[in-house]
Amino acid sequence: MTISLKSPPEIAQLREAGRLVAEVYEILREQVVPGVTTSDLDRVAEEFIRRKGAVPIYKGYVPAGGRGIPPFPGTICASVNQVICHGIPSARQHLKEGDIIGIDIGLGLNGWCGDACVTFAVGNIDRESQRLLDATKRSLDLAIEQAQAGNRLGDIGYAIQHHVESQGFSVVKEYTGHGVGRELHEGPTVLHHGQRGTGMKLRAGMVFTIEPMVNMGRAETRVLGDHWTVVTADGSRSAQFEHSLAITETGTEILTRL
Repeated sequence: MTISLKSPPEIAQLREAGRLVAEVYEILREQVVPGVTTSDLDRVAEEFIRRKGAVPIYKGYVPAGGRGIPPFPGTICASVNQVICHGIPSARQHLKEGDIIGIDIGLGLNGWCGDACVTFAVGNIDRESQRLLDATKRSLDLAIEQAQAGNRLGDIGYAIQHHVESQGFSVVKEYTGHGVGRELHEGPTVLHHGQRGTGMKLRAGMVFTIEPMVNMGRAETRVLGDHWTVVTADGSRSAQFEHSLAITETGTEILTRL
């Protein structure tokens, strides 16, 4: 997979797309309450995205080489409790007090992509679920600290894996971060595990996501019969946080926050 280094004007376009993603989360944050359906959240997100002149790029998405996989039907991925990623919004799925839900959003604005994920607590959650959310968010923060020009991709993966495992949780290895630009998935591939000092050297102009998925139990996964929904093999809960970021000459910029 080739890597396209982005110019400052191109990063400015990606910044606009990323900020719009962050705005969607500000809208959804107030909507994640007991009783709401995941399709309700999907509708709110799509209406806001389209009203801002952007397009939901997950809707109708088919992965490269995904023969036999139906187009993804939602604007958001709505991943509840044991769902790791790619959960399909449903009018039959009502959120309950104590649930956790990972909401992954991808959109296109003026031909450029924004991509992020946040895991929300639904009402009051149990202590171990809160620990899971905290550890996952902290692992992303530590990884972003390592995303500096001159460091290597392995430094990012190591930061995530080391923190997650120190908290007694496990890192999902099958699903990765990725470059982002005019396409949703570009190079490089960003693993969420690894060794320090290994992998591709980071350079100014790289734009990519870091999106650790962390399981309360074992790391193994399985895909449901809808060909999209990925769940923990042992039924334990899973959390994910994701940002898109740009490596620049003056430092690293998180594109998907206000």
